[in-house]
Amino acid sequence: MIYNASAECMDRSTLESLQLERLQQTVKRVYENVPLYRERFDASGIRPGDMKSLEDLADLPFTVKDDLRQTYPFGMFAVPMRDVARIHASSGTTGRPIVVGYTAEDINTWAEAIARTLAAGGTTAGDIVHNAYGYGLFTGGLGLHYGAERLGATVVPISGGQTKRQVQLLQDFGSNVICCTPSYALYIGEVAAEAGLDLEKLPLRVGFFGAEPWTETMRKAIEERLQIDALDIYGLSEVIGPGVSYDCLSKCGLHVNEDFFIPEIIDPLTGTPLPPGEKGELVFTTITKEAFPVIRYRTRDITSLTYEKCSCGRTFARMQRVSGRTDDMLIIRGVNIFPSQIESVLMEMEETEPHYLLVVDRQEKSLDTLEVWVEVSAEIFSDEMRKLGALQKKVQQELEGILGISVGVKLVEPKTIARSEGKARRIIDRREL
Repeated sequence: MIYNASAECMDRSTLESLQLERLQQTVKRVYENVPLYRERFDASGIRPGDMKSLEDLADLPFTVKDDLRQTYPFGMFAVPMRDVARIHASSGTTGRPIVVGYTAEDINTWAEAIARTLAAGGTTAGDIVHNAYGYGLFTGGLGLHYGAERLGATVVPISGGQTKRQVQLLQDFGSNVICCTPSYALYIGEVAAEAGLDLEKLPLRVGFFGAEPWTETMRKAIEERLQIDALDIYGLSEVIGPGVSYDCLSKCGLHVNEDFFIPEIIDPLTGTPLPPGEKGELVFTTITKEAFPVIRYRTRDITSLTYEKCSCGRTFARMQRVSGRTDDMLIIRGVNIFPSQIESVLMEMEETEPHYLLVVDRQEKSLDTLEVWVEVSAEIFSDEMRKLGALQKKVQQELEGILGISVGVKLVEPKTIARSEGKARRIIDRREL
């Protein structure tokens, strides 16, 4: 299903003309209304009128997360506060929170983006959407909520937590669609199984999962456990929230809402733009945002772009699943390691559960170590020690083959690792303690 074919299936030349027009308007808006951008542009000798083509975007300076923290709380807003209809913010776990604002038209744009997202998975006006993303300052809950209402669906605004109640309401309300983080989806499936609920008997058929990196193997695990199509959605508060890009049922890359956001891929070390197909850091420029526009925002997410038309008929650029983050990347003895690499190994093994922790430490001689804690199935854990030892060795060999360094492996009993109702915490870095 395509929610807005005139936009989502626009031919490339028409789309690029629209992007340039909106880019020119946005650059003018931020130069006139956001002191940080005016100072950056002046320092680079750039004026709004210099934007003659989309290629000129590469001449503009980058925006990074620290810029948003330094201008806390409202220094990046491009409209007066009387025009700001809503404020959201990040959790602020690594410093000042990132505060973002929305005009009424921004919220309208956001709802449109999410309506497209949900429709791409077959959601219709007759569906019941179980929304287990967190409500409040986090953008997930309200973002999905408004988009589902725009589509005409019925929304169950349950937010996160009370997982047993969530399972009960999925059964009682007959929800067709579920929205939450992928790790929480697995936990819901786990709790449902413990309750003896046969998920195949529920009308649930599709889920929209985001807010944390996940892998294709995790997609398969969710689909098997919940008996649904598991679709990836991508977004970040700095750009708009969820709905920046979305899977369709072809599951061959996430369609970027290019009439709202211009994506780029750059070399994370040099900042040089990379051609389609090459993997690098994802950068976004918003071209319709009024309250909180951003220019060339470095997401730190690692992915690639393709501009080939999808089999679903959409013509928007597609980004591949985010494989990691430049700032979440672990460097262990000179080797770059992403948690997704480890997850892909663990989820191929029937003996392990999809719950793990990466524990990084530093020995007395300043040698960094990595230990992977992974839950094993109840059947394996109750088995004889000889078999547990063999499994531990197997996991260790597989991980070392992928990562290229030695790692420790600790097998833990089922339900030892804390479950998350939001973003899963995957790393404990004791080097910083």
